[in-house]
Amino acid sequence: MINGLSASVSGLWMFVRKLENAARNIANSNTDSYKAKKSAAVEDGLGLPVLNITPDNAPGTPFHDPDGETHESSNVDLSMETTDVLIAKRGYEANLKSVKAQEEIFDSLLDIIV
Repeated sequence: MINGLSASVSGLWMFVRKLENAARNIANSNTDSYKAKKSAAVEDGLGLPVLNITPDNAPGTPFHDPDGETHESSNVDLSMETTDVLIAKRGYEANLKSVKAQEEIFDSLLDIIV
């Protein structure tokens, strides 16, 4: 059985990884031939949230350098990465509030017992 604290802490780590992935993609958005990595929340064997990160093999836009050679730009979509940052931020905040609420419940329970 999954307790609420385990689920919330797993959610915190999942959203940290989602934010790290989006930051890495944004940082490399102007790097030629960089392939973005997509992130998706999935359940592990215990039903806890984890992040699945897979490469996005979509091609970037081809361009020619001053020497006439053809290169490929990064395939990072900044609008999607910005959305992922906002999702990670709100998800982290929600899980943090859940952890704080559970802490208050445990404190109240200890006050009753003591």
